[in-house]
Amino acid sequence: MRQRLRVAAYAVCVRDGQILLARSPAPDGTPEWVVPGGGMEHGEDPYDTVRREVEEETGYRIEVTGLLGVDSSHRVFRNGFGPAVDHHAVRLVYEGRVIGGELRYEVNGSTDLAAWQDLDAVPALARISMVDIALRMWRERPLGS
Repeated sequence: MRQRLRVAAYAVCVRDGQILLARSPAPDGTPEWVVPGGGMEHGEDPYDTVRREVEEETGYRIEVTGLLGVDSSHRVFRNGFGPAVDHHAVRLVYEGRVIGGELRYEVNGSTDLAAWQDLDAVPALARISMVDIALRMWRERPLGS
């Protein structure tokens, strides 16, 4: 069985009652909204990862204002007829504040759309579970953060 560890960093950017999300295209199904972020490059600092990924996916430059938490996911799955994969994902979730750039869509990347979504509308969106995990961390952050 193949083993795979993936470390990723994501940003929760909320302003004026809206959260910044990106949309992951689904060629064989319904596109899903995701928290901007993604995998770390070898040797890359997680702060650099989250800033790079947010800019790639949304066009915005962010300031990281705090670490909201760490999420870990472990599962074994089979991809077609190949060998099973023992997949472990460690996801660092940061709070971020937009400090520059302009909203735009990623071209030829992992997402195809970026948008501010009303926090109240998130439960009705087609989204991956990481959106809910990140929002829970953001809502549970200590007062004054």
